[in-house]
Amino acid sequence: MTPAANSFEVPDFLTLTLGLLVYFVGVIVTRNVAFLRNYNIPEPVTGGFLAAVALWVFYAATGQAIGFEMIARDRLLVIFFAAVGINARLSDLLAGGRALIVLCVLTTIFVFLQNVVGTLGASLFGLPSAAGVIMGSIALVGGHGTTIAWAPAIAAEHGFPAAVETGAAVATLGLIVASLLGGPVAKYLIERRKLAPKVAADHAEAAAPQADATTIDKSSLMYALLMVNIAVILGYLAHKPITELGVKLPLFVPCLIMGIVLSNTIPLIFPKLPWPARKPSLTLISDYALSAFLAISLMSMQLWTLAEIAGPLLIVVAVQAIVAVAFIVMVLFPLLGRDYQAAVLSAGFTGLTLGATPTAIASMTAVTEHYGPSPNAFIILPLVSAFFVDIINVIAIKLFLAF
Repeated sequence: MTPAANSFEVPDFLTLTLGLLVYFVGVIVTRNVAFLRNYNIPEPVTGGFLAAVALWVFYAATGQAIGFEMIARDRLLVIFFAAVGINARLSDLLAGGRALIVLCVLTTIFVFLQNVVGTLGASLFGLPSAAGVIMGSIALVGGHGTTIAWAPAIAAEHGFPAAVETGAAVATLGLIVASLLGGPVAKYLIERRKLAPKVAADHAEAAAPQADATTIDKSSLMYALLMVNIAVILGYLAHKPITELGVKLPLFVPCLIMGIVLSNTIPLIFPKLPWPARKPSLTLISDYALSAFLAISLMSMQLWTLAEIAGPLLIVVAVQAIVAVAFIVMVLFPLLGRDYQAAVLSAGFTGLTLGATPTAIASMTAVTEHYGPSPNAFIILPLVSAFFVDIINVIAIKLFLAF
């Protein structure tokens, strides 16, 4: 797409380089601001938001919008989820089966609740009922991708011509709110109940890996990257036939699946073959991909588009955030068991329902870096977001649009 005359598009390689720079800005600022550290705000969120504000100031001063090519960012996303899959052990997933089921059920309830709040907001401010779904699960649970998919049809068929602009603005606001709320929600739950990682062995494993895996060298890093790349390639190959069957899944989903398949078959078939799961090299690759992805995603937000949002949208998004936090504290956390994993998943659920899966993972990462590991949470939440949320969201959207 050709950029507009008053805009400039940053080439892909430079976008990645700026994303790395923005991440380190976030690291420096977070280290020097106690509030950001204490409330588990991820470094790429800090840096990305500051960069987005700086670009807004530049736009206000010059009238020139700066956009970014996103090829590298999208590749980082599939690399991250492939690494998550490789880290997955089916034994861990089976152990966390109850939490997975509970999270699926509560996510279903919340998707419908979110659309109820959006619909009430639309009615209160005299907007078409379809605007309520846009300000509900389409833009918040669904994010920018779901908004792009649904908003044009709503604009054409449901009497809401501003659907695209409204959805994009609400999705952007949701991303910001989710980035800022996940850590504080978990902090409140953990410190209120004095929670800690439940299984001491898990903590020991995370803090002190096996002797042959305590260091990262060239070979171990390249070997882990090779396995991640193989999972990504298999994910690409699986994505096309899945799409042809009429199942719409984001590309990272089959990459996650292939990582899980590889990690739970290769070590059994070739027991003497070293495997990178839960080794420092794979952790390094995963952390790099997530941090760079999130920094680029947040720095590329065009915040000046939010300046044109009418008051009703801001109010509805604020109410959605309040409802989400209340639901997490009073319903989700207790039903998940009120333990440490429930608190970590609560941070992730904030991102899942208001922002995006990478935001959820980043919030959980910041929490676990502060308080201790919760490996099952990083398997449970991506599975819910990958397989379950999109299906439930489609059903909810269709029902609310029909009635």
